[in-house]
Amino acid sequence: MPRTRPRPSPLIPLLTGVLLAGTLAAAPAAGAPAADPADYTLAVDRTRNGPEIGERMYGVFYEDINRAADGGLYAELVQNRSFEYAPADNPSYTGLTAWTGTATGGATGTARVVDDGHRLNERNRNHLRLDLDGTGGAGARYGVTNTGYNSGIAVEEGEKYDFSVWARTDARRGTPLTVTLHDASGRALAAPLRRTVRGDDWTKYTGTLTARATGTEGRLTVAAGGAGTLRLDMVSLFPRDTYKGRANGLRKDLAEKIAALEPGFLRFPGGCLVNTGSHRAYEAPGWERRRSYQWKDTVGPVEERAVNANFWGYNQSYGLGYYEYFQFAEDIGAMPLPVVPALVTGCGENRATDDPGLLRRHVADTLDLIEFANGPATSTWGALRAEMGHPEPFGLTHLAVGNEENLPDAYYERLAAFREAVEAEHPEITVIANSGPDDTGAVFDRAWELARASGVEMVDEHYYNSPSWFLENNERYDSYDRHGPEVFLGEYASQDNRFRNSLAEAAFMTGLERNADIVKMAAYAPLLANTGYVQWSPDLIWFDNARSWGSTSYETQKLFMTNTGDRVVPSRASSTPVARGPITGAVGLSTWATSAAYDDVRVVSADGAELFADDFSGGADRWTEAVGRGSWAVEGGAYVQSDTAAEDTLVTAGDPDWRDYDLHVKATKREGREGFLIAFGVKDTGNHYWWNLGGWNNTRSAVEKSAGGGKQTMVEDGTVIETGRTYDIRIEVRGRQVTLYLDGREWGSFTDDAVAEPFRQVVARDEATGELIVKVVNAQEAPARTRIDLGPGAAVGPTARLTVLRGDPDAVNTADERPIGPEESVIDGVDTAFTHTFPPHSITFMRIAERTR
Repeated sequence: MPRTRPRPSPLIPLLTGVLLAGTLAAAPAAGAPAADPADYTLAVDRTRNGPEIGERMYGVFYEDINRAADGGLYAELVQNRSFEYAPADNPSYTGLTAWTGTATGGATGTARVVDDGHRLNERNRNHLRLDLDGTGGAGARYGVTNTGYNSGIAVEEGEKYDFSVWARTDARRGTPLTVTLHDASGRALAAPLRRTVRGDDWTKYTGTLTARATGTEGRLTVAAGGAGTLRLDMVSLFPRDTYKGRANGLRKDLAEKIAALEPGFLRFPGGCLVNTGSHRAYEAPGWERRRSYQWKDTVGPVEERAVNANFWGYNQSYGLGYYEYFQFAEDIGAMPLPVVPALVTGCGENRATDDPGLLRRHVADTLDLIEFANGPATSTWGALRAEMGHPEPFGLTHLAVGNEENLPDAYYERLAAFREAVEAEHPEITVIANSGPDDTGAVFDRAWELARASGVEMVDEHYYNSPSWFLENNERYDSYDRHGPEVFLGEYASQDNRFRNSLAEAAFMTGLERNADIVKMAAYAPLLANTGYVQWSPDLIWFDNARSWGSTSYETQKLFMTNTGDRVVPSRASSTPVARGPITGAVGLSTWATSAAYDDVRVVSADGAELFADDFSGGADRWTEAVGRGSWAVEGGAYVQSDTAAEDTLVTAGDPDWRDYDLHVKATKREGREGFLIAFGVKDTGNHYWWNLGGWNNTRSAVEKSAGGGKQTMVEDGTVIETGRTYDIRIEVRGRQVTLYLDGREWGSFTDDAVAEPFRQVVARDEATGELIVKVVNAQEAPARTRIDLGPGAAVGPTARLTVLRGDPDAVNTADERPIGPEESVIDGVDTAFTHTFPPHSITFMRIAERTR
């Protein structure tokens, strides 16, 4: 995913006044009169067939972000179970993160994490060494306590939890071990387990704890008595009740919510995990901890799997690995779609690995992956799959190479090696390419050019944009070349988790279905977010250590995914009249992880009148610190933001009603990662445009439009900003046309005249039920009174089944409140032509029974 800038939290209120003609506007206040109905027509041509909608049309994308694996879908309850946490994962980590020392009965000792010749195995390099003094009474114990994730280990009364640990001791008579499950106050949550560790060879000890009470603040303590050295590794506590009861399995409620979507495919394991870091193996002498996700690290016995530094700032244990992904895909009836590294990094790193030998190794690993998935149990990697519990092949048909590479030429050069090898040995496998991290721009255009030239079968597109972008781009795929590669929309979302975002996504999805002949697969992303560890928002499913809930977008995706239909039926709807005024707004300055100096700011109207001028000789009293971030001060006659850690430090000046003006600014980068952010058309902090010069870690520049806090790119190029150089910037705004000048030369221009249409539809036929599925999105505050014409000769039942999502556009589903959920009903009066009013801010699926005359 194109993670170069943080997204707004789903709990931060959106600023209103963003979209025109009432589209996605706030709901009327209590007691206020409802908006008058808007009249529409919807004509269905049942005599013609549209494109077939494949069974893989909608799926899910799983990436270990927001603690989606450890502490999430992977059911392990112990955090840092093998003591492998390190500063390479996160600067705050140590080998004892999530562990604390504990002593009872006067026992004393020391606990330290060591990496020595006594380790469990070569790839599990750290373990816990307990040196016991033998002090205290007969029941004295010294050991460690694990805090789990979030508020602690969540247990439910009556449920069983399987404990295991690998241990060895130098005590000749053995070392007594006591395992207790208790809450933060020390109250026992289960009867203790007692085992005796014997011998100085690693041995696995197991047992089962049955919870006596329900709680979310559990702690697991492993303590030993006597004297000597006890070594522990792979301390594990697993709920017995995993999804489908599988050992080393998945958290049941999360897996069930994913399964309820009935996804057609499961894309895994990333994302930025795949195309960042070193592509070297986990091996001596360096034991690289910042590696791209490599499948061979993640299979075989759990205690022998490697660990890695997760791109999102924590450790990933690989307990949830490729075998478990394949098994999960099979369990939920989804096509497995793995992603392997292309040896070109993205997600802000943007490096091409130039090592032919390493490239050959990764190509060979990819062939081995196909054998692991599909090979007979007598083959090398098929035998490992069988040993792990699945003798039959998994039936892999598609795999993707790379993720959001920003260097398209280098990427397609390396992709050719993968395609050549796979097509030679496995012509039945479809290799999927990608088009970079955005929906448009130089990288996107070049990647698609290379895709067409090289004849790839499918291209993976990714984009995260504002709600207005999704409303404006329903026709995006109408003009795609039907003779070129097919589209896999591998990641998309509107930038927040409110119902207004879901409405915009639903409107866009009607366009995906209408173009199902070219858009073959699509997945909202990301899938999972642990509320205690959020790196990215929005997300489809939210959870803590005990509860999980679907966002409003989850409800939307589920409605589409479980009511797809088999074939599009051509239909046509009237549009919403929209009056577009000129771009208006104040001006602003900002920075992102950069210190910059601004001077000689002038705003001049189109007729030459000076509207504003500030050379900061008298201070900066005319500027407002809109977001309260950064450190702004006048220094040396310039307005300087000096905090190189602060992000989005917007300050504003001027009149929000300004129109048709030129903004002049002189800007100098002093230090930091990026360049300048020059804002115009500023309504408020969530609604403006800014020219992002030297953005994305100073790799490219773009004009971004922010609407309701969500952004979309209007125009971009590869401009980077030099430190210490003063740039002369001019932005010319005329009506809805914007032209931008850098040091006197035209840099680019755009016209923001796309219409955010709030009324969208698509119709499909469900061959199994004999029904038309009329799917209508009304993303505005006015009810949509619609004349529906099913065409001449139509024979339909007199009733229709409705499933509706509706509510306040600012509604957010939370752990305690689910304001957006499906409402089911039946309506009468259905005929070849009839009128139905679609509620404001609603998504409606209307199932109409077709009859044979």
